Amino acid sequence: MATMTAVGCYASSTIDSPDALQDVEVPVPDVGPRDLLVRVEAVSVNPVDVKRRSSLKPSDEPTILGFDAAGVVHAVGSGVTSFAVGDEVWYAGDITRQGSNAEFQAVDERIVARKPASLGFADAAALPLTTITAWETLFERFGMTADTTGDLLVVGAAGGVGSVMIQLAKKLTGVRVIGTASRDDSRRWVEQMGADVVVDHHHLRDQTLDVAPDGVHFVFSPHSAGNVDAYAEVTRPFGHVTAIDDPVGLDLAALKTKSIAWHWELMFTRPMFGYDMEFQGALLAEVATMVDAGDLRTTLTTAIDGFDAEGLRKAHRMIESGRMVGKVVVHR
Repeated sequence: MATMTAVGCYASSTIDSPDALQDVEVPVPDVGPRDLLVRVEAVSVNPVDVKRRSSLKPSDEPTILGFDAAGVVHAVGSGVTSFAVGDEVWYAGDITRQGSNAEFQAVDERIVARKPASLGFADAAALPLTTITAWETLFERFGMTADTTGDLLVVGAAGGVGSVMIQLAKKLTGVRVIGTASRDDSRRWVEQMGADVVVDHHHLRDQTLDVAPDGVHFVFSPHSAGNVDAYAEVTRPFGHVTAIDDPVGLDLAALKTKSIAWHWELMFTRPMFGYDMEFQGALLAEVATMVDAGDLRTTLTTAIDGFDAEGLRKAHRMIESGRMVGKVVVHR
């Protein structure tokens, strides 16, 4: 049986635990009829990696984390029609399968696209998961079009999703973007991404209403716990909130009097349920065209040279710090 190097994760409470991330040797994944076997060149680390790592149950078998990836097609399944060996690709993966923190990964061709020709592997790996999340939020959850106007409040705008959402909203819609950031470095980054206004999330209600006295039309929420009352105050009647986090026991009653709609966004829904999977591949192909045209820039801010447990441990620590601006990528 052919084997490969990977970074495995066992049940662990902290990133410093020896079981958190380990260099392991595991079998090369089987390739299904619609699968590509990709040699992974770079991965980015997202909050979902940290959440999954910290919630794993004890097991003798390692879980391979990792979603965002850019790499080269090494082999193709018998039913693959869109790719060939040697193609450079990018994708955000499938939470129900072993991940990208490995030498090789099997991934369904329908959620894959050719990576932007203008980007190297590290710059490309920063974008897929956050771009799909931002795109689905703007154009499916919020239903925006090129003619949409009004105000979009992006909470945590310096993060991975916020950084892409600002760019997409400014390029593809007519909304004004209000981003939240509190530190000097995060404010500068949000401005560089194209936000029209930056407010401090520590004073979310007051500063948002200062710049949008009648309230905002749309709110993107990666941090919902403790913020629902503020969202109810800063959102117009019949406005919309989309959340991507996992708050426990969230009470949404404060939104009722204004008939504010609450949406959930999980970019893994399509691959998890085999639902309209081609959409994500087509989306990433369109985004690659935007990148190559100069309409969307990478959100990579930190590149770690060292595709191993130690490199990924550094990236996880950065995510856990809560001070991450843009994206961190680990590459070969």
